[in-house]
Amino acid sequence: MLKHKDHFHGSDLEKIEAIYHIKKEDIISFSANVNPLGISSKMKDTLAEHLDAITTYPDREYTELRKAIAAYADTQFENVIVGNGSTELISLFIQLRHPKKAMVLGPTYSEYEREISLGGGTTVYYPLREEDDFQINVDEFCRNLNDTIDLLVLCNPNNPTSTAITTKNMRRILDTCLVHGIFVMIDETYVEFVPDVKAVSAVRLTNDYNNLIILRGTSKFFASPGLRLGYAITGNMDLIRQVNTRKNPWTINTLAEIAGRLMFSDIEYIEKTRNLISGEKKRILNILDRWENVKYFDPQANFILLHLLKPGIDASYVFDYCIRKGLMIRNCSSFPFLDNSYIRFCIMKPEQNAALLGTLSEILR
Repeated sequence: MLKHKDHFHGSDLEKIEAIYHIKKEDIISFSANVNPLGISSKMKDTLAEHLDAITTYPDREYTELRKAIAAYADTQFENVIVGNGSTELISLFIQLRHPKKAMVLGPTYSEYEREISLGGGTTVYYPLREEDDFQINVDEFCRNLNDTIDLLVLCNPNNPTSTAITTKNMRRILDTCLVHGIFVMIDETYVEFVPDVKAVSAVRLTNDYNNLIILRGTSKFFASPGLRLGYAITGNMDLIRQVNTRKNPWTINTLAEIAGRLMFSDIEYIEKTRNLISGEKKRILNILDRWENVKYFDPQANFILLHLLKPGIDASYVFDYCIRKGLMIRNCSSFPFLDNSYIRFCIMKPEQNAALLGTLSEILR
């Protein structure tokens, strides 16, 4: 079987289409980690009713949008910054802080290191270990923090391990960072998928720590990557002023603003999503428990990291086998500290999950 050696991101459907000659519309992406429900019917109706809004500028301060986000995230609207996706805010923040040396957990999302290097800084990794099920050892981690580090970046829950740091442990990390003068950026892109959000989210800690900024987006939980709507939460008023001074005006378009004001109050959609992910995750893990040739790591987010243990089967082979059936998983060998024996897939609709598990079973059982 021909195996293509490229590593594909969940958004690389055009590349897949060109290489494998499969129409992107026929591909089920288990790699993008996006809510399988798609956007809500309320969202579709609201946007259709407000198309004329594109003839006007949005509110420059995005006051109503920020209030909607604050109510959703349980914070003060003065502490909310909005941007063109969380990616813009990551870039803006790192440009402002201009860290010379940053620490990042590994394996994790690569965009952090890229932005740090663009600013002339260096990144050191603190490795999460498989023997610890990729869970952080907080005592050991805090002993590795020192005065030479000016920025700590944490993805929580972490991508691709799907492990999470509790709020209690995050407070211990933040206390240590204060001692060493380290600013902390927490990416909470996947926190809304966690069974107990309050036990993991650090939003309420922004009232106690001025060395903290939290980033979130709407691409994953609200299935809206094309909206490019992200937000940050911090209690550091000086930082907020700096970001708003540096940020271009109107980076969020009028329709994205309208969508944002609606989505954060769409309780029916939020609950439906959480119930779907929770139920399917439990069902999938019960099946994987019966497989001897894989190991999974307790997933807190809406995706699962698998270690392939069957001799002669690696992530490249699994990717190729699955994509030829229109199922796109993630080969994780491009992540730091992972090799070609790890794959990641997100939780989709029941019939889609069944198709993937059936295909994986053909290879691994």
